[in-house]
Amino acid sequence: MRVTVILAAACLLLVPSSRAEKSEVALPGAKTNPFFALCMDMHDAKKRTLEQQAELLKELGYAGAGHVWLKHVPERLKTLDEAGLKLFQIYTRVNVSPNNERPYDPALKEILPLLKGRGTQIALLMSGLGRSDVAGDPRAVELIREIAGMAEASGVRIVLYPHSGDWLERVEDAVRVAEKVNRPNVGVMFNLCHWLKVDEEKNLGPLLESAMPRLFAVSINGADRAAEIRKGKGNWIQPLDSGSFDIYAFLKALKDLGYSGPVGLQCYGIRGDARDHLVSSLSAWKEFQERLGD
Repeated sequence: MRVTVILAAACLLLVPSSRAEKSEVALPGAKTNPFFALCMDMHDAKKRTLEQQAELLKELGYAGAGHVWLKHVPERLKTLDEAGLKLFQIYTRVNVSPNNERPYDPALKEILPLLKGRGTQIALLMSGLGRSDVAGDPRAVELIREIAGMAEASGVRIVLYPHSGDWLERVEDAVRVAEKVNRPNVGVMFNLCHWLKVDEEKNLGPLLESAMPRLFAVSINGADRAAEIRKGKGNWIQPLDSGSFDIYAFLKALKDLGYSGPVGLQCYGIRGDARDHLVSSLSAWKEFQERLGD
């Protein structure tokens, strides 16, 4: 049985920010947020090609996909274009350690022009120093401004991707750094699975409220409660229709805050035929959307 997440009532009264990205591709039946899949190919037993992945997502009714790292981006774009789908995000790493001669993949400079006019985001996973170490902020700000400057010509947004175990581990880290960067095309992403590993559920409402002015993207998945996960007794990434964490309450909080940007389905580590968990997750998403529309 799902347990309702208790959210601070004050956060539900927050006025939507003009910085929150508006939906550009709508999932049939969805009220506001486009719904895409990320990492669905990482552990797919069928080992589908990029073309087969696009065909599957189109068949099932997803709005598009995310893409891990910078290899094969042209092929990903081509296959999604042919299926009438969108590439929502590309994930890449940045190293904030001092004097690193290759802090990010130089291929990024060649990739960015391919994304012009597509609304694709570049999501930065940031490592190189101890978790949440503010000593890394100056270097991080320098690198993010550099990347944001390159991305500006193509109209590409940069999102800071909190990842458990990394330097940029917490949503608070992403918000702090994004505010220091202070560029209109730089925002943050809320990743449910990584948040559950590092925080307590009682903090969710205030955290979402603080992130809203720069919240460009969200990822979700079925999961167990945060306390279970931190004790090593819970599963942090499951299909959307499973787990003890109340996904509906989370989506309701986002809706009440006015969030209308993209929502990604995190599929990392889910084994077996990707079709199976993509089908069950999409069914759960549609059910949540129907309830949200009541």
